[in-house]
Amino acid sequence: PAPAGLPGDPDPEEAVSDDSSRHGGRVRGFPHERGNWATHVYLPYIAQEEFLELLELLVSRARTYVPSLAAMEEFHLSLSQCVVLRYHWIEPFVRSLRERLGAFHRFFCVADQVKVYTNQNKTRTFIGLEVSAGHFQLLELVSEVDTVLEEFDLPTFYKDPSFHISLAWCVGDLSGRLEGQCLRELQDIVDGFEESAFLLRIQWEQIRCKSGNKYFSFPLR
Repeated sequence: PAPAGLPGDPDPEEAVSDDSSRHGGRVRGFPHERGNWATHVYLPYIAQEEFLELLELLVSRARTYVPSLAAMEEFHLSLSQCVVLRYHWIEPFVRSLRERLGAFHRFFCVADQVKVYTNQNKTRTFIGLEVSAGHFQLLELVSEVDTVLEEFDLPTFYKDPSFHISLAWCVGDLSGRLEGQCLRELQDIVDGFEESAFLLRIQWEQIRCKSGNKYFSFPLR
């Protein structure tokens, strides 16, 4: 490995304050260090107008149980945890991802099951749409991403992942308020939404890796 703090290293994420009030009360999963870049591999989902209508219905209903709930502004399906890369690892990491993922074709999955999640340290709660079809193809992608993560001695994805698209979030572990009756009402909204069957059958066309403020895309064939 190259020495830390190379001359000319960019520092878009350097000297970042951990004041949680500046980002909605969210708490870092790991401490910020100079030269460390938070990195995440995922499938981006571009929301259509009808999806945003469904989202508004779901968030409005869920806020009757948890008023602090906030809708997500961007949507994706994770293929990795958020891991830490040194700056000089980014280029070889992305190159290895490109080699591993280059043979994959576009595919569909269905994300139509409402589910409540918390992050590992229970500092945030999420409402998401869990995948009910297309699980096998997602596991194949994760297997390749995991191989790359292992090359860099980084944590791999969860052993039995619940693939999902997060819709809304709040600070703290409020899963108890959202599960049960609230969850049943949210599922009824999804099942009864006119465009639901068409809308929640998603074709994935690219994989993306975000590292710090850099984005890398890997088109599916």
